[in-house]
Amino acid sequence: MELQNVKGPSDLAELSNVELEELAQQIRRRIVDTVSKNGGHLGSNLGSVEITLALHRSFDSPRDVLLFDTGHQAYPHKLLTGRNADFDSLRRRGGLSGYPNRSESEHDWIENSHASTALSYAYGMAAAFQMAADDPSALPLRRVVAVVGDGALTGGMAYEALNNIGHRRLPIIIIWNDNGRSYAPTISRLSSSLTKLRLNPSYIQARNRIKRVITDLPKVGNRAVSSLANMTSALREAIEPRVFFEALGVRYTGPIDGHDISELEYALAGAKEWNGPIVVHVLTQKGKGYAPAEEDELQCLHDLKVPQVFADIEGDPPVSYTETFSKELVQIGKENPSVVVLTAAMGGPTGLLPFEESFPNRFFDVGIAEQHAVTAAAGMAMAGLHPVVAIYSTFMSRAFDQVNLDVGLHGLGVTFVMDRAGVTGDDGPSHHGVFDLVQMLTVANLTVFVPSSVEELRVQLRTAIALEGPSSLRFSKSLAPRLVRGGVGEGLHSRVVREGSGAEVILGIGKMLVPALLAADLLEADGYDVAVIDPRVIRPCPEELVARLATTHRVITVEDGLIHGGAGEYIAQLVHKINPEVAFCNLGIPTEYLPHGNVDALLTELGLDGLGIAGASRAFLAQTEDPVRRVER
Repeated sequence: MELQNVKGPSDLAELSNVELEELAQQIRRRIVDTVSKNGGHLGSNLGSVEITLALHRSFDSPRDVLLFDTGHQAYPHKLLTGRNADFDSLRRRGGLSGYPNRSESEHDWIENSHASTALSYAYGMAAAFQMAADDPSALPLRRVVAVVGDGALTGGMAYEALNNIGHRRLPIIIIWNDNGRSYAPTISRLSSSLTKLRLNPSYIQARNRIKRVITDLPKVGNRAVSSLANMTSALREAIEPRVFFEALGVRYTGPIDGHDISELEYALAGAKEWNGPIVVHVLTQKGKGYAPAEEDELQCLHDLKVPQVFADIEGDPPVSYTETFSKELVQIGKENPSVVVLTAAMGGPTGLLPFEESFPNRFFDVGIAEQHAVTAAAGMAMAGLHPVVAIYSTFMSRAFDQVNLDVGLHGLGVTFVMDRAGVTGDDGPSHHGVFDLVQMLTVANLTVFVPSSVEELRVQLRTAIALEGPSSLRFSKSLAPRLVRGGVGEGLHSRVVREGSGAEVILGIGKMLVPALLAADLLEADGYDVAVIDPRVIRPCPEELVARLATTHRVITVEDGLIHGGAGEYIAQLVHKINPEVAFCNLGIPTEYLPHGNVDALLTELGLDGLGIAGASRAFLAQTEDPVRRVER
């Protein structure tokens, strides 16, 4: 059957094994072709093709609920639920989301791209279905199936949900998609113990030797081989995974070849008969069927990035904030043995692998467990180290309580480095890093840095690590200028980048300094001689900055974080304590869920490019201008 003819899961029912295998290859080709052009998650989706085919043949979606944790593995699901014709629009503005999306299809129940959440969703749904059933003890109820990657099972929320699922005996089927990796090799005793047994040469040799001997036994050979299979299955189930899950009240079965559709369907049929929670342990290969992904030892081409084109800034080519952070951190590590690094399954994306290579005993990847990472860093700081916690801005939200009460309350020397801050683009609402400024500014005595160039990042990272108390730095996914107007600041001071008359000032916060400068140049044609200042540090807000702003008439702040509770409002509050007459116009991200799309295009739509900032500033300045000056103009 051709993929283009699959309009929904019901079209899979009558396919033979051969046809299913051919369809699986078509799905892989479709994913590779699209992701190669649009970017997106590749390896995890290639590994989940057969699982998805088996699920849609075994369950009645959307009556039965299929949840994917995370959405990294949901592309085959999209292709099998009527979205093949639109798949070329994947991750493009107005096109298909890179994750499950409730507005796209009735087959998508959740829009999750933060790991370790699906089991909690499953618990809630299964409990609701059970309460609504005439006879909750009878089968079949509406089934809830959660496909959970082994990386997601490193997150604490997943274990909280497992505990409650087992306690309530809810009939949830958990597909443990075990490829040994999340972004990178999975940090987990649960999967590593099983892998060691599966690959132990003594175990394999002994099993094969026994099988050869008993096959030759007259009359009972084949039956004995079958018994041997049962025995080895029992041996596999006797090790940690079975003990762990069944201690929680969740039945365990497996491991099963995750690329054998017949075997998967057989296992799922059995799981549906179990009137309680059950884990079906499935072994898959991340990047299956695509040689470049299979040969990528680190991430199996977890994701592909589409190259970005940037205009030349200040004559120097833009560079990566992440790469600059990576190199500077290694140098700092050589100079300061107390510096250690923690991350949550993001060693590669946050640029920490060179640090790990240089200082393996000072690098800690805790898996998808952001809360644990932050509190562990607090413990390290208490013991005399200076931890640097590097996590995507959006994922730092998951550990805010720990940042506030485990680090902030204790005044500990921990530096939080938030990559992918601001509008991040193609990954959509769950990945835009627009909350970190609001959050960090609510943590008392935490120093908040906002580098506007890669040279500023170097300087500010060193300043942050030298502080006794907590600090944070944020930077964007986009490439950055090496310098802005030829200079960098120092310490906890701001920097005047463009001198003006003194009546109007634009604060360009972080990466927004460059479009703020463009806006100031455009406003000059209207007769406004606007100063532009790089604050560099939001808290403690530089004294010279607050003093200067208190003597101006009008201030425009520009940030790529939420306006409400953000840096602009924070600075305005400080200035108004001295001079409440200063008028402020705060520009930034509105309180809404931004769609996926090109970063620059989204910023333009939000009015946060040079032209948009100039337009908003022009309207604000005209509205607040005194009558005498208006007549002169």
